[in-house]
Amino acid sequence: MIEHAYDVVVVGCGIAGLSAAVSAAETGRRVAVLERSCIEERGGNTRWTEAFMRMKNENEVSDDFEEHFMQNAGWNLDPSLIAETGRPYADWSPIVKALSFTDPEVISTLAREAGPTLSWLRGAGIKFSDMATYLITSSTTRICPVGGGLALVEALAAAAEKLGVDFHYETSARGLVRAEDGSVAGIMAQTGDGMRRFLGKVVLACGGFEGNSEMQARYYGAQARYIRPVARGGYYNRGEGIKMALEAGAAPCGDYTEYHAEPIDPRSGQSEPIVFVFPYGILVDRDGQRFVDEASGTVDTIYENIARLIGRLPGGTAYVVCDARLDDVPNWQRTVRSDKKPFTADTLEGLALQLDIPPQKLAATVAAFNAATRPGTFKPLECDGLATEGISPPKSNWALPLSQGPFRAWPISSANCFTFGGLRCNANAQVVDHDGQPIANLYAAGETMGIYYGRYTGATSVLRGAVFGRIAGRHAVGAN
Repeated sequence: MIEHAYDVVVVGCGIAGLSAAVSAAETGRRVAVLERSCIEERGGNTRWTEAFMRMKNENEVSDDFEEHFMQNAGWNLDPSLIAETGRPYADWSPIVKALSFTDPEVISTLAREAGPTLSWLRGAGIKFSDMATYLITSSTTRICPVGGGLALVEALAAAAEKLGVDFHYETSARGLVRAEDGSVAGIMAQTGDGMRRFLGKVVLACGGFEGNSEMQARYYGAQARYIRPVARGGYYNRGEGIKMALEAGAAPCGDYTEYHAEPIDPRSGQSEPIVFVFPYGILVDRDGQRFVDEASGTVDTIYENIARLIGRLPGGTAYVVCDARLDDVPNWQRTVRSDKKPFTADTLEGLALQLDIPPQKLAATVAAFNAATRPGTFKPLECDGLATEGISPPKSNWALPLSQGPFRAWPISSANCFTFGGLRCNANAQVVDHDGQPIANLYAAGETMGIYYGRYTGATSVLRGAVFGRIAGRHAVGAN
C-alpha cells in the first residue's frame, strides 16, 4: 500500500480544514489536505455561504455571544456537574470533561480568539464588512467577509499552496490509522488509485452528516426524508470523520437529534434559496391550516425553529401566504433568495388551487386570522407588537389582515445547513475520549466538533471553524 508521511494530515477543505492547514504550515511543517470533492468544488459548506460572523466589529464578538451559547448549552443538565466548570479545567472530573454539553472553556476560547483569528485572516487578504444581509430584522450584530465563504476558501487555499501544503482531491477518508500504543498515526483514504495511508497527526475537519441520508434517518427519524442540504457543499459531508472517531473511543458532543435548519424554496436548485418573508404573512400546511406564530420575534431568532416544525409536517412542506401589502415592507425582496417566482393570484381561491390546498379551508383560515387582527401601527423593521387576539396559534407582530390582492405564496421546506452532533473536544481542539482524556494526535474543528444544542447561536459556525481550525493546526505542531 502506498504511504505518504506528513507532520499533519487535515481531512476537509472548508474554513476549518484550511485554517488548520495554513496555521500548521506556517511553522514549516509538512501538511496534507484530503478533500472528497474535485478542485473546482473545494471548500465544503464554506464555499457556498455568505459566512456571517456574530461580531460587533473585526475585534469584538457581539454583546450576546457567550450568553446565547450558555442559554443553549444542553438539556436538563445536572447542576452538580455544571458547578464543576467554575473551577480550573484541570480540576474538572473526567465525567465533566467528557460531558455532552456546550463547554464554557470552549466558548470562552472561541470568544477570546475570534478577533485575533479575523486579524490572521486579514493577513491572508480577507476584508470584512457589515454589509446588508437577508435579515431585515435582527437581534444582534454581524459582519461578513467581502466575497463570502468563497473568498475565505480561495484566499486560504492560495496561502496553503504558497506554503507548500499538498492537496489530495477526490480523496475520501475511510478510517484512522492507530499506532501500537493506541495513538492516532494517520488516515486511511480512498483515492482514484485505491486505498492509501496518509501518516501524521490528524485534524478532522470534514463536516457533519447532512449529506448522509442513513445517518440522518438514524438520528432524526422519519422527518429526515424531507430534509436536504442547504447548499451543494453539504452533499459532500457524509459523516465519516465523526463515525471513525466515535469508533476509536471519542466522546460525542452536540445534539445528534437536531440540525441548523433553514426555510428554503424546495423548487429551487440555488445555493441557500431561503424564504424569510413569512413574518409578513401567514404559514399554512398542505391542508390550509396555520400551525405556528409566524412572528414571535425578529426573523433571525425564529426561523430555525419554524423550519424544524415545517420538516415535521406531512410532506415536509408549508406555504407562506402574503397579500399586496407585502410591498409596504422595505427591501422585502432581500429575504427571498429563490430563483423561482411565487405563486400569484387575484383571489385566495385561485391561489389555493395553484398550491393544491382545499380552497374553502384556506379561505376559512384567512378569514379567522383576519378577524383576530387588531388596529395598530405597522412597523415592518422592528417588532411592533401588532398582534392577533383570540386565535391559536397567535401572531405576535406584524399581524395585518390578508385582504388585498394579488396574493402571493412560496412553498417552504426545511434544509439542513449543518448537523449539530459531532465530537467532544477541549479548548485545544483535541478530541477527547469518554474519560475526558485527549486521544493522542487527533483533533477536530468545524462541523465535526460538536458544540450546538437547542437554538443555534447564529453566525458562529464559520467563525468556530476558523478559530478552532487555526488552534488545531498550531497545537498539532506544538506552536501554542
